[in-house]
Amino acid sequence: MLGEYRITGRGAAEISASVERAVGSGELEPGQPLPPMRELAERLGVNPNTVAAAYRTLRERGVIETAGRRGSRVRAKPATTGREFIRVDVPEGVRDVSGGNPDPALLPALGPAFAAAAEQGDREPVLYGSSPVEADLVRLARAELDADGVPDGPVAVTSGSLDAMERVLAAHLRPGDTVAVEDPGWGSLLDLVPGLGLRTVAVGVDDEGPLTDDVHRALTAGARALVVTDRAQNPTGAAVSATRARALRAVLREHPRTLLIEDDHGHRIVDLPLHPLAGTTHHWALVRSTAKAYGPDLRLAVLTGDAVTLDRVRGRQRLGPGWVSRITQRAVARLWADGSVDTPAVAAAYGRRRDALLGALADRDIAAYGRSGMNVWIPVPDETGTVARLLQAGWAVAPGARFRVSAPPAVRITVSTLGEAEVEPLADAVASAVGPGAGWLHSRA
Repeated sequence: MLGEYRITGRGAAEISASVERAVGSGELEPGQPLPPMRELAERLGVNPNTVAAAYRTLRERGVIETAGRRGSRVRAKPATTGREFIRVDVPEGVRDVSGGNPDPALLPALGPAFAAAAEQGDREPVLYGSSPVEADLVRLARAELDADGVPDGPVAVTSGSLDAMERVLAAHLRPGDTVAVEDPGWGSLLDLVPGLGLRTVAVGVDDEGPLTDDVHRALTAGARALVVTDRAQNPTGAAVSATRARALRAVLREHPRTLLIEDDHGHRIVDLPLHPLAGTTHHWALVRSTAKAYGPDLRLAVLTGDAVTLDRVRGRQRLGPGWVSRITQRAVARLWADGSVDTPAVAAAYGRRRDALLGALADRDIAAYGRSGMNVWIPVPDETGTVARLLQAGWAVAPGARFRVSAPPAVRITVSTLGEAEVEPLADAVASAVGPGAGWLHSRA
């Protein structure tokens, strides 16, 4: 508690670091108020402007928030610790359906592709000064992007989707700028934005994607960027429909200076068509990760966008890691070329499991959502109680707080490995945990 932790420091950097350490260690808890600036300045024997600068730094880093006369307090989900602290410890014997991972049985074998890539690397070693991208991977990626109607643009390779998004945001925005994000949305992105010193504005989601009116309000109010998940939205399973895409393009045309980022991590695991928004604004990027279809450990994503954005991303990448392993790129190119992932079969497998749970919940008058992908989102009246009761019943689900800004309480269930015999017992447990009257629950997602 604040009374047990003494903020220290003489300069703004020292004071902000003291607070950040305490938040990271848990000595300062989410929602806990900080001392008024003048009071802390007097206690530390420094100028109030020094404390004001420290608090400003902490706000820009997403650690604290200021609410007018109510003063400053630790954010409910501070970027210092991230949303990973909002998770459930899974005791032995409890079935874990909280993780968000793909089904290992549906992932391709990586050995042959990496063996071939390593053999090619022995013959043609990649040295300093070599191209940072594998030509075959770029060719295959660009052909699929063309087929999906994504505008022409250069291609870069990054260490996963979040790496790509961070680089794109940093290429155009500065601390204090506002980013419109889906709510509910991907927890890692909701942490990344304040972690870069950017502000978030929530945009509601339904089965067809971001709500047009919310996007319009956010951009009209000054949001400089918009992040949209095209398919298999995490956590709700939303997928941008053709109708919604047309409406969103119309809004974006009114705000052509908006930085648009599209996340198509559902590529190759869903059978719904892509309806891209790319090209509607001056600066845009679309990223496709290999994590869900080929395995998270590959840490590879393909990124395309307008020439200015990609040039900035690649330039900054050269000053950091330089490039993503060309051996990994070659292996992924071989996996793509060989058709190692049967997209219709994978999409159908996840669809059967998702639909089975949705149907069982509907039979029990439980509202739930999951149009695509591997997750089901269930609005609940009491999130903490629902998670605890399900854990007691033998099921570990993900708390919705990991994915929410201001959306109503909910829980997320990952169905990727859900067996047919588990569907009815899980639905029974959810109905019991939620309690009577769940059928009237409504959510934007």
